[in-house]
Amino acid sequence: MNERALSVFVDESGDFGPYQSHSPYYLVSMVLHDQDTDISENIAAFRRRVDGLGFRSHAVHTGPLIRREKDYKDCGQDERLRLFNALFHFVRQLSISYICVKIKKSEDSDKQSTAAALSERINSALISCEPLFRQYDRIIIYYDNGQEELNAILKAAFCSAYPRVEFRRVKPADYALFQAADLCCTAELLAEKASEKTLTKSELGFFGSARNFKKNYYKHLSAKKIGF
Repeated sequence: MNERALSVFVDESGDFGPYQSHSPYYLVSMVLHDQDTDISENIAAFRRRVDGLGFRSHAVHTGPLIRREKDYKDCGQDERLRLFNALFHFVRQLSISYICVKIKKSEDSDKQSTAAALSERINSALISCEPLFRQYDRIIIYYDNGQEELNAILKAAFCSAYPRVEFRRVKPADYALFQAADLCCTAELLAEKASEKTLTKSELGFFGSARNFKKNYYKHLSAKKIGF
């Protein structure tokens, strides 16, 4: 009998520093993919689409893309929207699910309390999704080790709950599903901001309105969300 493996691609938004008005949340997204499900054709089509838009061997970073920062500072609205839609439609068509853990940093005044709250939320998410995780013989966590605090929390949470867990450091350009985790994390952050009417001018300009974002994008992505 073949053993079953579950891939978990992790991305985060925010940091462990003190609360700041321009960065009030800390979010962690985990995209789950059953390795028995072949998505190679989806990935190949996505990469061809990105290459065709003039971004060869490029990892899409949705936050800077929306805000017209870093690699996208010289790109116009239409060009950025086409790239965003390429990633969105890729993720929408995949047989995946995702978990998202959210912390309001205004409720946790320092680094230690933020880490404690995040650890509690991640453990709660794993308990909520335990029936799914228990179906697998191995769980493989893919993370770019962008934040050592989060890396330590993930290792403690997964290794205490499941017997066979592997951690692999990744480069976003090497794994399309890491870019999927980035999209899910950004979408969840935007949904929080839309609910509290704190979307920025650049975010509203990119999507047209909070309503358009929720109707045309978040509604479809959040259908893949599991857990609490």
